[in-house]
Amino acid sequence: NDCLRFFDVVVRDCDRALIAEILDAAPLGEIVTSGRTLQSIPSVQERMPEIRASTFWRGRPYPFASISLVTSMGCPYSCDFCVDWNKPYVLLPLERLEADLRFILQKFPRVIVGFHDPNFAVKFDQVLAILERVPQDGRKRYIMESSLSVLRGSRLERLRDVGCLYMIPGVESWTAYSNKSGTRPVGSGRDKLDQMVEHFKLIREYIPGLQAGFIFGFDVDEGDEPVELMKEFMTRAPFVWPIVGVPTPFGETPLYDRYLAEGRILTSMPLTFYYGPYLVSTLKNYSPLTYYEKVIEMFSHMTSGSMLVKRLQATSGRIRLAHLARTLGFRLMMGRFRRFVELLKTDRQFRAFHEGESDVLPEYYHRQYERLLGPYATLMSREDRQPVHRPMQDASPHATHLEDNE
Repeated sequence: NDCLRFFDVVVRDCDRALIAEILDAAPLGEIVTSGRTLQSIPSVQERMPEIRASTFWRGRPYPFASISLVTSMGCPYSCDFCVDWNKPYVLLPLERLEADLRFILQKFPRVIVGFHDPNFAVKFDQVLAILERVPQDGRKRYIMESSLSVLRGSRLERLRDVGCLYMIPGVESWTAYSNKSGTRPVGSGRDKLDQMVEHFKLIREYIPGLQAGFIFGFDVDEGDEPVELMKEFMTRAPFVWPIVGVPTPFGETPLYDRYLAEGRILTSMPLTFYYGPYLVSTLKNYSPLTYYEKVIEMFSHMTSGSMLVKRLQATSGRIRLAHLARTLGFRLMMGRFRRFVELLKTDRQFRAFHEGESDVLPEYYHRQYERLLGPYATLMSREDRQPVHRPMQDASPHATHLEDNE
């Protein structure tokens, strides 16, 4: 019963104390928040039962197993599509980080450590000092997500020396969000492309595995240029695996507010589909059919035989195996994009929904929703699947600090 009560409460900033208060006396139908910045999370040792069940095989680590850590919360940037756009950057206790790393290296020395910070090592010297204090054995074991603006100069040497195996910077767009990438003022997408290629080449000298995050379909994207720039980036930097995402207007972001005000949110789309490859809004410069055709064009280039050869020649070891596996996996993913194209061409209801001309959720999504829920599908009626949409200024006054109501 306690678990079911969470369905009646929307939770914002949360910590251990707020969870206890929700279970004790949550006001049903309210939005609740602690009003506090999260200061700590359970240690790896405390999380071991969940780690063994979720990331190990039969309770034991396998060759590519990983353990997740977080060293900070929030983000120093304010990208309008990000749920952390207004969350101040907070560095979590460094003594906990050191204790977690020592525990992992003692108990599971071959496990990969993945840092899930929205932006790793903004406080670079403080965080790297902890990693450098932990005994090193020459292995590459760390995966990190960071902004390109952080990855410069002697910092790259320090990341190499502590054992950074894989780095995941976000580029986001060829013509916007350049503060995160640390690029000089750009006059065009091609200017940014040239800078990105050179920057990634520099990082590659120190870190063997690289991934770059992009989002295609922002209002600044128009015509063939973003697609051509993306394909050229893949060709010139085959050692970087590009992730091309769909613009998703998550609630309580400026992007969501703007799209909602402009009537561009597909309001009957269940929140279950707020991730790629699903379009949950209409785009400014692309019809849904054109959009998916261009995504297929990018993915076809990404997974082509010639690109696979370039990637294998440009990498080695585990990174080479990762490129091979991802190429095969993304070829399968293209089948979903082609299915969307087929439906947009042949199913009038599906096309009308995605063009914003109908609020009726297509049967395709009902079937997908029920498949995902499996035996629990009957618990959610078709009416209950439709989210409630309201802008931030309408949602904020409903937020309740539970401790203020006691």
